[in-house]
Amino acid sequence: MAGIFFSAPAASAATLPSTNTAHHCTRHTTGLCGWTHHQKPKDKYETAKCVDASLSYSQHSQGTCSHHHGVKYWFK
Repeated sequence: MAGIFFSAPAASAATLPSTNTAHHCTRHTTGLCGWTHHQKPKDKYETAKCVDASLSYSQHSQGTCSHHHGVKYWFK
């Protein structure tokens, strides 16, 4: 069970976003829906993949991937 958090940033489970089981994206002003483009999150806590291929576990869309050239794919 601890393997779930292997690639996640150091954070307690309480600060991670809820799991993504809906397989759809909300509308955002930047980035594409990962599911629409046949992209899947690395794990159930990933909310976005940045342009530089880094992963985001942010709880809110504002500022997501701002230091990584923006969002490439959203998963929530």
